[in-house]
Amino acid sequence: MNTSKFLFLSTLAVLGAATVGAATLFPVVMGGRWGYADKSGKIIVNPQFDRAEVFSEKLAAVRLGKWGYADGTGNLAINPQFDKAGAFSDGLAAVAAGSRYGYVGADGKYAINPQFDDASAFAEGRAAVKMGHQWGFIEKSGKIVINPQFDEAADFSGGLAAVKMGKSYGFVDAAGKVVVNPQFENAGAFAEGLAAIRMDKHWGFTDKTGKIIINPQFDDAGIFAKGLAPVRLGKVWGFVDPSGKFAVNPQFDDAGPFAEGLARVKLGGHWGYVDMQGKFVINPQFDAAMDFSNGLARVGLGGGISGNFIGRKVGYVDAAGKYVWNPNK
Repeated sequence: MNTSKFLFLSTLAVLGAATVGAATLFPVVMGGRWGYADKSGKIIVNPQFDRAEVFSEKLAAVRLGKWGYADGTGNLAINPQFDKAGAFSDGLAAVAAGSRYGYVGADGKYAINPQFDDASAFAEGRAAVKMGHQWGFIEKSGKIVINPQFDEAADFSGGLAAVKMGKSYGFVDAAGKVVVNPQFENAGAFAEGLAAIRMDKHWGFTDKTGKIIINPQFDDAGIFAKGLAPVRLGKVWGFVDPSGKFAVNPQFDDAGPFAEGLARVKLGGHWGYVDMQGKFVINPQFDAAMDFSNGLARVGLGGGISGNFIGRKVGYVDAAGKYVWNPNK
């Protein structure tokens, strides 16, 4: 879990297509400029931005010198003025002005003035914010509802948020009550009632009461989705069910969670996609790949920085592996 929880879309951590009105649009780049295309590959918003990110709540962060927000027609709904800009969530977006973070509404006005040293997106009515060296949580009015007291704080998921106190991680509820005492070396988000936790250098899964459901035995672990979670044994990844039994035996070099029935996996230095039985639906062929969203997945070809899309040619494929947007455009 990262200490800094402000997840800027510009880091390419969140990639994919998003529905805007009746259309599903995704960011594309041509000649070094960014715009938006629909699921057929037709350009809807001409490439004109320094950078363009995915839509969320009908607005997308775009950069023209500084960051602002565009609507589905490409018009600037919020003029470029921010040094960093996150996705809209619960009607608000975290933005940075200089070294301070605040939140704006869809009208571009500050709903919460810049005052934090770091900030995350709202989730379940709460947002993690950093003041000084400690993290706490605010509600949408900007009122602090859980005082800054944690060394790290993740977003709420399933009613609980992972927090770090001293050297250990536990979970708090929306009122700030410690529900699962700090006892883990690391902890992930709850999904489908389970959260990955690390004890004695191995990963397992706990429920919301702190009861260990899958004993720590893995070298790494992801989140559950559709009843399966990626886990690593030694150098290879597979997928386990909620009982801890392997549904897909360890065989991959890397793996992500299931999304829309497919999971990205790496084999032989390239990424492809498997179904829930572990069968390849899209053969390994990409140098980078992200999860499916709204029927499309972003993929990358060519050299770049390990683990992301910087320096790569970017394209999109559908669930059959057909290019909707060819990386070589």
